[in-house]
Amino acid sequence: MLSDWIYTFRRCGMQTVTLTLHRFDRVAVRPWVVAQMGLSRLDMARLPGCTFWKLCGTGSGAGFSPRPNWSTWAILACWEDRAAAEAGLAAQPYRRWAARADAVRTIVLEPAQARGQWSGRTPFAPDGNRPIEGPVAALTRATIRPRHLARFWARVPDIHEAILSDMNVTFRIGLGEVPWLHQVTFSIWPDARTMADFARADGPHMRAVRAVRAGDWFSEELYARFAVIEMRGAWPDETSDLPRAA
Repeated sequence: MLSDWIYTFRRCGMQTVTLTLHRFDRVAVRPWVVAQMGLSRLDMARLPGCTFWKLCGTGSGAGFSPRPNWSTWAILACWEDRAAAEAGLAAQPYRRWAARADAVRTIVLEPAQARGQWSGRTPFAPDGNRPIEGPVAALTRATIRPRHLARFWARVPDIHEAILSDMNVTFRIGLGEVPWLHQVTFSIWPDARTMADFARADGPHMRAVRAVRAGDWFSEELYARFAVIEMRGAWPDETSDLPRAA
């Protein structure tokens, strides 16, 4: 149908966002990946069509912890379109990281809603005309004011347990650029309604949001929602009900 062709044509020019997780089980390799957090910056800056990127570590456990997880590292990138994303994922530093990793998972996303800034920039360019149908990903990113670090992290265990106990969450991980100061949470839900139900429920998450607002804990923050387009690669925390690569 003509409408399907028009929609496909529009998607070809839409921004694509990728989150690629790398797991390094061998302790001997971990110093190498720590060094890549600096060395891979030049490669990322040279990738055609890559408009924004971040190299991140992760938290221990399910990721929502101030204790670093030295085995898991991530590359988040925004691309002008799907073609640029595919070309970039096949280039350096992705190939170099994948060659040493014991597991790699790439989550392909299209931004649907976003507000706020990240490092003074607005990285995500949502398509306001497209509703999210199917799995939805939520990303929050904040720079915590140093004087509020203890209060913020004191609330994290309760939020962590609430997310773990919610059977609707199909994937979750906590990321960070600078330990303790810069926090990123990423989660995938079956649909927008179940995600909204969790966010609005009167529990640890909502109480933390109220405390953040009342105390002005963050110097910068960003909230975004994405349509989950595809997931590639096996991962220890496997999800079976999300779009997969053929």
